[in-house]
Amino acid sequence: MDMLSGLLESPQARGAFLLKSVFNPPWGLRIEDRAPLSLATMLHGSAWVLREDAAPVRLEAGDVAVLRGPEPYTLVDDPATRPGITVGPDQRCNTTDGEDVTETMALGVRTWGEPHRTGSAVMLSGTYQAPGEVGRRLLAGLPALLVQPASAARSPLIGMLAAELEQEDAGQEVVLDRLLDLLLINVLRSWLTESGSGAPLWLRAGSDPVVGRALRQLHERPGHSWTVASLASAAGVSRAVLARRFTELVGEPPMSYLTGWRLTLAADLLRDPDLSLAGIARRVGYSSPFALSAAFKRERGVSPREYRNGDRPGTGVSAAATARTVVLGH
Repeated sequence: MDMLSGLLESPQARGAFLLKSVFNPPWGLRIEDRAPLSLATMLHGSAWVLREDAAPVRLEAGDVAVLRGPEPYTLVDDPATRPGITVGPDQRCNTTDGEDVTETMALGVRTWGEPHRTGSAVMLSGTYQAPGEVGRRLLAGLPALLVQPASAARSPLIGMLAAELEQEDAGQEVVLDRLLDLLLINVLRSWLTESGSGAPLWLRAGSDPVVGRALRQLHERPGHSWTVASLASAAGVSRAVLARRFTELVGEPPMSYLTGWRLTLAADLLRDPDLSLAGIARRVGYSSPFALSAAFKRERGVSPREYRNGDRPGTGVSAAATARTVVLGH
């Protein structure tokens, strides 16, 4: 598995909420839910994204915006419009007067907004609510706002999402989760491979003839007992050359990167209740459950058992509660 594939494998929505919002101008939403990552695209009409200390960014129909949290942002019909509704960390939607409109503005199946359902602005949005649903390394490399123009999309995913939002079939949540993942991956793949995109150098390090070979080895065989020497041999260079070039391009030494990658994989595997801690430890290169637990707690702040039970720093709620949460208005 190459580095890009490894990074793009991490978006795994679980119970993410997708919503179609319908508005007529003037309209505005202040998003303060502290979600790690959200996507928004206009099906009809346009919108502006406003963030602190940044110029307003216009979204036209078909553009896809990837918004990295937890900092708040605003979606409005015009930069001069004051948002009339705030979506808070408790996922409740309130007007500036304090009125809770979470339920009163619901329009049926995954639709929210103006009661006549024929607004000139129709927005499709989805939110990854738990940090573990998107790899920490990938999140760290993303800009606060990434926009893929409609002209670069070349994908039927937006239309498929819009159609699926209207359905109530069995397994619908899983279908929507996977479509959201695919839409995000489509945007990120274009961004990561586009020349001059501004993506961090370490995100594109896989194309380097030396570092790319080393990264492929680490991603394909994370459980191997790697050393700098053995990794350098696999990459066909000396230890000194690999250590220097890897650190320059990736931003950290090879063994430090391997530790982070192993723990990322462990976090994903911990989502499967049928896998034992001992089995996970073996798969990701740790000699014992104790060794994995010590490394995991040092890096993540919680033990693997606590993480598996949903006690994850920064989420504020358990994984089960997160999966049940309804996020309206964005």
